[in-house]
Order: sequence, then C-alpha cells, then structure tokens
Amino acid sequence: MLENYLISIKGRQKIDDETGEIDVTTLGSYVRKGNSRYIVYKEYNSKNHSKSQTSVLRVDGNSKVTLIRGGTESTRLILESGKRHLCQYDTGYGRLMVGIFTSNVKSELSDLGGNLEIKYTLDINSNLSSLNELFITVKEANKKDVKNSVTVNQ
Repeated sequence: MLENYLISIKGRQKIDDETGEIDVTTLGSYVRKGNSRYIVYKEYNSKNHSKSQTSVLRVDGNSKVTLIRGGTESTRLILESGKRHLCQYDTGYGRLMVGIFTSNVKSELSDLGGNLEIKYTLDINSNLSSLNELFITVKEANKKDVKNSVTVNQ
C-alpha cells in the first residue's frame, strides 16, 4: 500500500486526576473496501525508533471502529458506540482482558480523508481504569513534505 496520507492522531487519557496526551503525525494508507474505511500506519517504539508495528483502524459507518495491531504485541480492540466489548490487550509483558465501553464514535470520513473522533472508557477486572479520547485526521500528503513526529505530554 502507498503511504500517501498524512495521519494525525491526538490521544487523551485521564486516570484519576491526571491527564496525559500524545500527538502522533505519520504517513500511512487510507482506503475504502466495501462499506469500511481502513486507516493503516506504523507505530514506532519510543525506545527503539527502528522497531515498528502496523496499526489498522477499520471504520464501519458512524458507530464502530476496530483497532488491529500486528507484530509481537498484537491487539484487537472493538470500539462500538453505546456498547461494551471485552478485548485482549497485549502490553508487551503479557496479555490483559480489558473492557471497553465506547460512548461516542463520530466519523466525518469521506473518500478524500476527514476526521474521526472516539470517546471510550477502559476497565480492567470491571474497575474503571481510564477515560480516553482519540482525535484522528486523515488527509492526502506529499511524502517529501512530511516528517514523522511523536510528542508525549504527561
């Protein structure tokens, strides 16, 4: 797949009274197959920038997003508006069964790109772990004009 789209991801996580944010901008792919749209990009290890894993966001309509991560830390998270799903999450040190309740999925994606917003809670052993928000922007890019960047604020 051609990496001809600029993908910007802003994540916000609130745990107790602390809020952390991450901003990632990278090149990736964006395609439509049937009624689904796929946002595909690589995530790089913060300690070893040469190590990456592929992440796929499958967007089905305006209510369901599936996050699939490949590689050694494979994960499949289902984010469906108004529903709670139990999912396996690989931390790199072991797998956890987590509950994900998605309160909102707002997709403004078209064939040219657009915006995706997801709000959800994460629970471990039925205990609330965090409140989360993802803001994703997809737009066509000229590869020569883009550099990958990651910013973490905690």
